[in-house]
This record gives sequence, structure tokens and C-alpha cells, in this order.
Amino acid sequence: MYLTKKENSMLNGENGYSVKKSMEILVALGEIYNAEKLIDVGSVQVSGVSYHNLGDAGLEFLEELAKDGKVKVLTTLNPAGMDLENWKNLGISEDFAKKQKMVINAYERMGILISCTCTPYLIGNLPRYGEHIAWSESSAVTFANSVIGAKTNREGGPSALAAAFVGKTPYYGLHLDENRIPNIHVQVDSSLKKISDFGALGYCIGTKAENKIPYLTGIQKADVDELKSFSASIVTYGSKPLYYIEGITPGYEKYQIPKEKIIIEQNDLQVAYSQINDEVSDIELVCIGCPHCSIKEISQIARLLSNKQISPKTEFWVASSRAAKQLSDVHGYTKIIERAGGKFACDTCMAVAPLKGRFKSVATTSAKGCYYSRQNKMLTKMGGIKECIDAAVTGKWK
Repeated sequence: MYLTKKENSMLNGENGYSVKKSMEILVALGEIYNAEKLIDVGSVQVSGVSYHNLGDAGLEFLEELAKDGKVKVLTTLNPAGMDLENWKNLGISEDFAKKQKMVINAYERMGILISCTCTPYLIGNLPRYGEHIAWSESSAVTFANSVIGAKTNREGGPSALAAAFVGKTPYYGLHLDENRIPNIHVQVDSSLKKISDFGALGYCIGTKAENKIPYLTGIQKADVDELKSFSASIVTYGSKPLYYIEGITPGYEKYQIPKEKIIIEQNDLQVAYSQINDEVSDIELVCIGCPHCSIKEISQIARLLSNKQISPKTEFWVASSRAAKQLSDVHGYTKIIERAGGKFACDTCMAVAPLKGRFKSVATTSAKGCYYSRQNKMLTKMGGIKECIDAAVTGKWK
């Protein structure tokens, strides 16, 4: 891989330990994938934030890098393992909170924005169409590639952090136009009436298209929240982190419809629901916000919870960025939700919080949330926002 004089000096340690280590990671990655060079990136999103996933070894690695490492581009963080302000109210232990704060402090010393969200594009880390970036959280990567039209591979935590310290990433994979060509046509002959239908659709395509880039036809409309739900689902269940929807997402008009074709019918969605949903009626946790809730979703939740009360048998969490929660505070949505017995879970999410053993069952709008909840030995139910609110109020899935 070709390196400039400046890049070689970074690799040789002339810019400090963290930059040297970062260059070693990026060069090794580039050589594995036959990258011809490094390219500049406009922003970075770093995963590997939850102490639940990092452990002491990961924390030690971050502490070492934080001694002299400073990011060179706009860099935001993926969700942590807890709400950084309200962790006690969500049942997080003192020991876990202490270690999680040490992780956050290390990232803060690096100059990273402590955003702790899987939707960085909703809080200010918004790349332009065609811009090269180095993001790592799977749903954010898929949304950036597909809905925004930026260019990023699905980075690991260390490679994303390395890109942040250097401001560059290897030129391979989805950074190359020839690797962004759709190669399977997905004709959608089913109606999509609620946000969870987009999660079910992502499940269908992910399991059927596998590691291909789908070109979707037949979808008449989809808003940002539906597309972020779809982005999370399709990559969780198997597809590459890139798709095109005719008439909706950018770039589809550059390509011919692929010859290989699959059809998604209403029955396929029903099968997806049957695979995602378990046989359970009593719901112990309802969590909306995987990916993190937008202010629009929070307003819907508040409207549906107005003059209602959460069942004493059920915890109800709204997972969102801190920025979305602040908007919710101003508009009075937070007061309505908390008066009903709901809780905000800012900075964290159901995929990375230490929930194993705490709840036996969960209801959510998110197919991705169901996938990770099952890893935590929880029974899962997926449905629309109204269905989840009803489950929170009654304590049962109907």
C-alpha cells in the first residue's frame, strides 16, 4: 500500500504512540484488503463504548491510547452501557457505573464528542452525499451508505478509533464505486403499515439476499424513522450495509435493476414476525429506541401515553440520544412520559446495556432489538409503537 511521506512518518512514531499504533492498524487492514492507499475521512463514529462489551482489557487499551491520542476529525461515540446521568434509576450497579465512567473519560481526553448514540446523523455528525467516512455501528453505517449516500465500511472499534487519530482510512470495500453496485433485485409486494413492518422486511431481505446489495422496488414511501429501522434490521440479519430503494434513497438511478430477483410478499412478513416473536404474553420490559428514538418518535410516544399509566409489572424505557431528550424536555414530552411511569434511557440502548438476567421478556419496535435481547436470554415481541405502548400499560402483549 502506498504511503505518503507524512503517513510514513506517522507509522514510524514521529507523531506519538497513539498515531503510530493507529497507522499500524490501518496499514495492516489495508494490506489485508489490498487497498492501494489511505484516503481522508470527514468524520468517524466509534463503537466499543459499553464497559459491558469492553471489559477491563478494553478499558486498559483505551487508557493507554488516551495518554497522547487526539482525534483529527469530528468523532462521535456509540451508546454506552448505561445512562451517564440517570444510571441508578435504570438499575445499574455502582461498580459497573465506575468502570463505564472511566471508559467515557478516556474517550473525552481523546477529544471525542461524548454523544453516545447510534444515530449520529440526528445529532450533528451528518456527512454529505459521496463523502468518505469511517463509521462502525452497523445501523449507522447502513443508514449513512444508503440513505445519506456517504461511503464507509463497517469499521471495528479499533479501526474506527485509528481512523479518528489519523484522519484517514484504507481505500477499499464500500469506498470504491465498483463495490457499491446492487446485485439483487428485491420486489416488495407487501404493505408496510407500521415501523416494525420495516424491521420484518429487513429480516426477510437479510436472510434471503444474504451478503448482497439489494435494489428494492415496490416501496411507495418511507420516512427517516422507518429507514433507520430498516437499516438496523437488514444488516443485523445478513445483508451488506448498503441498499437502494427506487424513488426514495439516493443513487438508485445510476444503476440498472439487477437480473437476480426475489419477491417479498405479505406472507413473508408474517413469517418474519413469527420468527422474531416468541410465545409470551407477560411483558417485563418495553423498550422503544433501537436505533435511538428521534424527537418525532418521542412525540408519538408522549401522545399515546397521555393520561395513561404504565403497569407496575412492566418497565418502560425510551432509548434516545441526550440531545433528543433535551428537545423532549423543552417540548413537554418528557413530563408526559415520566408522569405515566416511563423512563428515559439516554446514552445507552438495549443492545449494549447489561440486561442479562434482569428481564425475562421484552417488547420493542425493533427487529435488531429482538435479536440482541435473545442473546440476553429474553423472550421477544416486536410490533408498532402503539402495540408497545399497549403492552407497557397492560403488562401484556395482545
